[in-house]
Amino acid sequence: MRVLAVIAVVLTAAVTGGCGLGPGKGTSNVSLTVTRSFGTQPMGSITRNKVPGSETVMRMLQRSFKVTTRFGGGFVQSIDGISGTASQRDWFYYVNGIQAKVGAASTAVHRGDRIWWDLHDWSATDSVPAVVGSFPEPFIHGVKGRRLPTTLECAPDVPDACKQVAAELKAVGVPVATQLLGTGSGTDSLAVLVGTWGDLHGTFAGILIAHGPSAGGVYARFTGAEGRSLELLDPHGGAVRTLGAGAGLVAATAQGSSSPAWLVTGTDAAGVSAAAGALTPKRLLDHFALAVQGDTDLPVPLQGAQ
Repeated sequence: MRVLAVIAVVLTAAVTGGCGLGPGKGTSNVSLTVTRSFGTQPMGSITRNKVPGSETVMRMLQRSFKVTTRFGGGFVQSIDGISGTASQRDWFYYVNGIQAKVGAASTAVHRGDRIWWDLHDWSATDSVPAVVGSFPEPFIHGVKGRRLPTTLECAPDVPDACKQVAAELKAVGVPVATQLLGTGSGTDSLAVLVGTWGDLHGTFAGILIAHGPSAGGVYARFTGAEGRSLELLDPHGGAVRTLGAGAGLVAATAQGSSSPAWLVTGTDAAGVSAAAGALTPKRLLDHFALAVQGDTDLPVPLQGAQ
């Protein structure tokens, strides 16, 4: 039923998208990435310095890749001959790290947008509301062309990791207001939460992640007393590897129309520090979420035996 609902939204968007978005002065610095299997298999990436004012996500995709569509042209069936299958694999797209809620034919392109198409298994969930692989988005160009303020909420037991996250955000041009965890960031801002899982598990974002991929879209979960173990999941939602002391996680989630919340967390303070060190464009590139153990990066969901 959830998939039928998604298709219904796409059909509606395709109809409205047929009216066109109208001409405009155009925009610039837009990138488009196409991958498979949760970002692990790149298919192509382009950057356009100049984009027409009437550009949509669908039109931009069609300009650079061979695309077939269905449901009135608003839903992608295949890109460069690679299509979804009856075995719960389909194309999904994200703008600035946020999963689109409408069809690509009616989604306008804004300055600096990072558009990401990925073909992946949706047997565990058909909604991954936010991903980290377009960092420093959505913190730079925001949502639908509107930049949102960023609030950094830190637990008191990880001051060094908090400073490191603040420094990493500043390095990519994101000013932040730092405050104590739990004081609230408001509904019209982006939140970055820093703390051990014991600190964050009771936050709204933490509760979503704790309920598994079907709730939060994150293929990892903390287990044991105070979250001292981190289980990494495969695309079907099954646990395939468990990390212990010093394990960290960088993930993002959201619900409904709310802005995404990012979590920089871990099994302990060392794990939070490891996750804070991974908050860079290079290490997060094209990952849905990233687990870390020391210097080892483990993108989740895990593909195959790792």
